[in-house]
Amino acid sequence: MEPSPATGGSETTRLVSPRDRGGAGGGLRLKSLFTEPEEPLPEEPKPVEMSFHHCHRDPLPQPGLTPERLQAQRQLCAACAVCCVFMAGEVVGGYLAHSLAIMTDAAHLLADVGSMMGSLFSLWLSTRPATRTMTFGWHRSETLGALASVVSLWMVTGILLYLAFIRLLHSDYHIEGGAMLLTASIAVCANLLMAFVLHQAGPHHSHGSRGAEYAPLEEGPGEPLPLGNTSVRAAFVHVLGDLLQSLGVLAASILIYFKPQYKAADPISTFLFSICALGSTAPTLRDVLRVLMEGTPRSVGFEPVRDTLLSVPGVRATHELHLWSLTLTYHVVSAHLAIDSTADSEAVLAEATSRLHSRFGFSSSTLQVEQYQPEMAQCLRCREPPQA
Repeated sequence: MEPSPATGGSETTRLVSPRDRGGAGGGLRLKSLFTEPEEPLPEEPKPVEMSFHHCHRDPLPQPGLTPERLQAQRQLCAACAVCCVFMAGEVVGGYLAHSLAIMTDAAHLLADVGSMMGSLFSLWLSTRPATRTMTFGWHRSETLGALASVVSLWMVTGILLYLAFIRLLHSDYHIEGGAMLLTASIAVCANLLMAFVLHQAGPHHSHGSRGAEYAPLEEGPGEPLPLGNTSVRAAFVHVLGDLLQSLGVLAASILIYFKPQYKAADPISTFLFSICALGSTAPTLRDVLRVLMEGTPRSVGFEPVRDTLLSVPGVRATHELHLWSLTLTYHVVSAHLAIDSTADSEAVLAEATSRLHSRFGFSSSTLQVEQYQPEMAQCLRCREPPQA
């Protein structure tokens, strides 16, 4: 083999003719060239490992629903299918029994179907990525779905309470005790099945990715609160209210079956247990309104967060501290940290962010570090907000 002029510092192999060098013979021979590169090849740029206090503490969320929300979607789909089947049965049974209580229970199941479908839509909508208009994404659609569920139950219950009141004033109705008893028994079984499907036995979350997985928050060290998915929680409370009413309807049907003269038990049971259904939605409505009003999360106190920031070495004061939520489990914090002139701002930012994440599980934190000035103590805008 014979070397040939290098054309780029790489290994080449080619066939050459001896005639090219004036030699005799017409055969071809193999020629190989091994030369060292004149200059080292440029290396590919490697990703830079960001420091642990960088704002993106969690890995990039995968497209689609998280495992928790997939579980919520399966629960809602199964409960919605059960609800549709037994709602149709209650409509037929209530019509045959001439029972307002049975029809009211069927109307509650209709409200359940609507609220669950709304919750499923909100779960799908919440997977859409953030945009320049919706910079936080669509997470709060889950909260709006829970609000729609509660409001729908209140509207239907108000109509049923009115009809029950009319029946108490006028006794010109007849009820088939046997058909009412059978339908009420089936309704109780249906609500028990839906409650079992929607029941969240415990938190299915990852402690390492609270923001992406919407894991429950915690106040200080210890186990997190099993809050669960907002939409499933609202649907579960909704079904519990229906179960209470179904039990009342069952008791009324037994009474009417054996004592037909006590047919007034039908509107009375509707009246009493509709009020119970309204009361069962009060905690969910309170939590939803707190989120929509951007109030401080119930599981995180203003004073503990403030004291945690002040305990960071180098921090002299804190102001503009804001705590709010996008959902019941997606909590956000922002604050200004006034530090000593000798403090390292990067170290302070790293320590403060780490403490907020580990102690309170904030999904997003925005901290502004600035030099402490004596006049901050007299600044009206730097003062803490008063107690509510």
